Amino acid sequence: MAALMEFTTDDGATVVVEVDRDSPGARLVGRGGDSLAQATRTFDQALEGIRGAAESALAVFRDGPLKPDGVELEFGVKIMAEAGAVIAKSAAEGHLTVKLSWTPGGAPQPPGGAAQ
Repeated sequence: MAALMEFTTDDGATVVVEVDRDSPGARLVGRGGDSLAQATRTFDQALEGIRGAAESALAVFRDGPLKPDGVELEFGVKIMAEAGAVIAKSAAEGHLTVKLSWTPGGAPQPPGGAAQ
């Protein structure tokens, strides 16, 4: 069942996110069907792990043997009170898409020689 959770950013702004009602690590600040929970960490802290995952994935694809001119990552993210932001576990909740691109003439050469 869904509930609303209020996060504060490091700059003091408020962000309200829909989360699972039974998510541990939140302090309930309202009652009834539309209760609001106060997160125990800032929104920025909750997203820190996703930022780290994105940096790691970019390094793998950008600095690997394919040497693309562009890398695009799309993460499905689920916000939880205690765990913060996590990469969603199912296609219904989210996903991870990676797109690599090369400009004409910039594509990697096949092993052993020139492009065919």
